[in-house]
Amino acid sequence: MEKRITFTDTNEAIAILGRNDEYLRLISEQFTSRITARGTEVILDGETGEIDKLAKLFNELIYLYREGNPVTSHDVRYSIRMILEGQADFLHQMFADTVLVTAKGRHIKPKTLGQSQYLDAIRRNYITFGIGPAGTGKTYLAVAMAAFSLKSKQVERIILTRPAVEAGEKLGFLPGDLQEKVDPYLRPLYDAMYDIMGTETVQKYMSKNIIEVAPLAYMRGRTLEDSFIILDEAQNTTVEQMKMFLTRMGFGSKMVINGDITQIDLPPGIKSGLKHAQAVLANVPGIALLTLNESDVVRHEIVSRIIKAFEQYGQA
Repeated sequence: MEKRITFTDTNEAIAILGRNDEYLRLISEQFTSRITARGTEVILDGETGEIDKLAKLFNELIYLYREGNPVTSHDVRYSIRMILEGQADFLHQMFADTVLVTAKGRHIKPKTLGQSQYLDAIRRNYITFGIGPAGTGKTYLAVAMAAFSLKSKQVERIILTRPAVEAGEKLGFLPGDLQEKVDPYLRPLYDAMYDIMGTETVQKYMSKNIIEVAPLAYMRGRTLEDSFIILDEAQNTTVEQMKMFLTRMGFGSKMVINGDITQIDLPPGIKSGLKHAQAVLANVPGIALLTLNESDVVRHEIVSRIIKAFEQYGQA
């Protein structure tokens, strides 16, 4: 059976096939059919069943690109995996789920099954725990959902917080006032917000207290209503801090708590509030606990391999 896939122009062809046909080689390695690229066209030649899968793969990557997303090697590898596992319909559903369009016009979408489930949990629950390694998009997607909730007037403000755990240096020895001392701990939250909403918009909202970025200690004694509240690096909270944070929840609010239980920086003998919450809140209605793993890492592919190697070594 022969089938032809036609791209709109040369730019689209390069985006789907990769620079110097990098992505085309990735695809060819996983299928036995002959795949020939000629200008703005790809010719597929092979058994009917496999050609149908290949056509679906190319069409989904084209759809992703036309939705305003750069196609990455991760997108290609993950799409191949989904197609070969018979989950083509879910792949399209995932690509069609646009959380938000950034200030730069980029469409934010889930990139993996785990990320899609994470977003769905945030939409459906009052409190969502996202537990998994670095690079799984926990913080970025939570900030995107917060920005969407603010834009659609589901909430009136966004609150971003994380514990300022001292990593080898005492805060008192660092230069500047308290805000300057803790800003390095909060930088990943600033970076995500700037990328999604734009620097000028974020600074304007911060000046009006619509967006607040602060260390966890600033949450004590408050009731947070009509807010989207994100606690990042939650593995570094104590049990008492986690309980304090969760009980700040007010009417009209939503919470997302993220962390990686393999990266706890607390002093020896201090139990992680995130690990404790996993056990205590497992069956509480309105609370979701989502676990992401190395297959949900959307950074460089070597990151997934590193995480998997450490996990296997720890089990040996």
